[in-house]
Amino acid sequence: MNETHAHLARRLLAADTDGWTETSAQDLLAAIGREGRLRAVGRFEEPYMNGEAYVELAVPVLKPAGTGAAAQAAAFRAVSEELTAELGEASIMGVYGDLGPFYASGPAWGTPYLRWRGRPNTLELRAGADGPELVLQPTGPLENWFWRQGHGEEHAISGFFGSRNDPANIGLGHPGGWRARSWEAVTHSLADFLSTLPAETTALGRPIGMPVYGRGAGPGAPLLFEISCDDRLVIGCFPPHEMDPRPEALGWGQMADHPATREVWDDDQDPRWRVDAGGPGQPRGHELAEMLVATARAAGVRQPEDLIIGGEAEYMGPYHVTFYGLGLPTG
Repeated sequence: MNETHAHLARRLLAADTDGWTETSAQDLLAAIGREGRLRAVGRFEEPYMNGEAYVELAVPVLKPAGTGAAAQAAAFRAVSEELTAELGEASIMGVYGDLGPFYASGPAWGTPYLRWRGRPNTLELRAGADGPELVLQPTGPLENWFWRQGHGEEHAISGFFGSRNDPANIGLGHPGGWRARSWEAVTHSLADFLSTLPAETTALGRPIGMPVYGRGAGPGAPLLFEISCDDRLVIGCFPPHEMDPRPEALGWGQMADHPATREVWDDDQDPRWRVDAGGPGQPRGHELAEMLVATARAAGVRQPEDLIIGGEAEYMGPYHVTFYGLGLPTG
């Protein structure tokens, strides 16, 4: 009889890694009794270690039904629901973006993860190259690496990070973020974020509602965009009446052009201007980012720091979320 994902997770959580020495890690891999791989400490990992020989043990858990983003997201979601039913809500969830643990890049379709934080080890459900993986890792080095990415340089840290009010998160540190210093940097960060967003929210089972405000687009900092993503990414625009060029010239349509947006905003509701960017694997992130930046500038937003993520976006269910990868202020 095949072992369930939940039973494997329990075995990994109960494992004695004995400091992740060469012998203890190899013994653990053998005891698992199934395919897995150890990641040895190398040149990039060494600064974050406390004497460990390995930084993780990864075990593939489910082969997706296909190779596309939708199949990958569905496989991740299926495993996550089984683990959540057995272990409870993960203490941490998020997306790595293009900067995976210890500088390893993740799959192109998206990089979601769920993390059950513990001491001395943490268990993570992570998007792998060929499907979701269960990853056991020493907590200290992982969090040391993450914390030290917050040195303020553009794109130093990516993705988003959510933690919930859980005793497991006592003592959890959060790195500093970074701020975009040019519209080119905003375009790059938005493109990365939007390209994979519907696959990642589908995988995590957590929709995002993100209002974006613009200083200079009117009195105060009026609402300029509303980004909504569950299993599809839709974006609404609230342009100033006198904006030139007009929204349609910048690529925005209306409900008749994007009927799927009716699921988020009724026919007679604002925003009048909207776009349906599609489901997992479909958004054309760079085109969307260029449209948003062009619209913001046409609306009167003069510099990146005047494009502000609404504080409402910081909550995804029970998780308080920081969007490290966008380089935009939150207010």
